[in-house]
Amino acid sequence: MAKNTNDLARVRTGEHSLTKIIKPCIDRIFMVNYWLAKQEPSSYNFETLKKEKKTVWDGVHNNLALKHIRNMKKGDQVLFYHSGDQKQAVGIMEVTKNPYPNPDEKDERYVVVDVKYKSQLKNPVTLSEMKKQKKFKNWELLRISRLSVMPVPKEIWSSILKLSK
Repeated sequence: MAKNTNDLARVRTGEHSLTKIIKPCIDRIFMVNYWLAKQEPSSYNFETLKKEKKTVWDGVHNNLALKHIRNMKKGDQVLFYHSGDQKQAVGIMEVTKNPYPNPDEKDERYVVVDVKYKSQLKNPVTLSEMKKQKKFKNWELLRISRLSVMPVPKEIWSSILKLSK
């Protein structure tokens, strides 16, 4: 309980000592994770998502990619990556619903997430640009080229956003 108006003002502005203890705990609980999801632009592209505003991310059958989808949660950010001939990150989506069984599949191990359009990268970031970055060398995109869904470490996410400006 605030003892005086100065204490009350410190609580409201986040300067109270409890805020310093509680905020990191809350940040860990609600921590946003970063992902990359690949799609062949001839079957579904970022411009279509931009027009539709949302979609169900489905069609994933690879066990490791499914494991990654199961780890996604509402609020996570996802790079939309055009595979095939383009091979480039083009935009950002946000997960709007936690993973759930794909209603179009008989096998419940096939899961999907709902995503929405968030923003388009100012400039696409190509795979060849990413390969030039030393810090990317152990990332799944460069090591497991056929994997369609993968985590993006925060440092790599930030680098991709910088490269896109």
